[in-house]
Amino acid sequence: MTIQFPGNAAPFIATSRDILVAQGIKLTIGSDFEEYAELVAEERSAQKLGAPFDPKIHKLGKSNAFWMIGRSEDGELIHTQAAKRVQLSGRPLSSYLLRNFRSFPPPLKGVDLKHSRFRATPGTHRIAGTVAYHGEFWVAPERGKYRGVGLAPVLGRSGMLEMMRQWDPDWIYGFILNIVAFKGFAARIGYLHLEPSALKWVVEGRDGPIDTFLAYNSREDLEYLLDIPLKEAQPEAA
Repeated sequence: MTIQFPGNAAPFIATSRDILVAQGIKLTIGSDFEEYAELVAEERSAQKLGAPFDPKIHKLGKSNAFWMIGRSEDGELIHTQAAKRVQLSGRPLSSYLLRNFRSFPPPLKGVDLKHSRFRATPGTHRIAGTVAYHGEFWVAPERGKYRGVGLAPVLGRSGMLEMMRQWDPDWIYGFILNIVAFKGFAARIGYLHLEPSALKWVVEGRDGPIDTFLAYNSREDLEYLLDIPLKEAQPEAA
């Protein structure tokens, strides 16, 4: 299927390429999740592999998932993200998550799956059809080198564009911890919709549960987003 974007996605592709080249970053896309799990274990010690993209738990490959990584000119891993199609079997996301929310835990030790919970948000009742889950978003922590230089909109939209190229989804969604959402992370990477208290995770050793926002975009949102010039999407500190 050939996907047509408003005004064509070519301006975004060209501008994002210029920005990445200026920062000395090369993006690579793959679908071998054994390879991805290995590079995460070896090069992303600050954040373990998320369960939704663990090849020991899920069957992931070219037909239903991809990962995207960014490396510096020196070959250092400085960015990851991944996406996969989710089979809703004719149900809305709310019904799917009621049974399957435990498949999307945060990458933290000691998550108590039994006592954690999902609350259906308004968006989960609307999300249906062809759906993709977006996660694993990480940028190397050296602020001033890779963080705070306007890369988030480029990287976020690059992943969303790849989802559209591969699957033309009706919706994409992800989960963002409160502590990250309150810093504007969802807006920076390109999510137009954010709903609070979707997932509440009980974690051993913590005084209270960890709250999570649902972030999502429709196909129309994605087309609108990718038609916005990147210079208008980049905050002073991203």
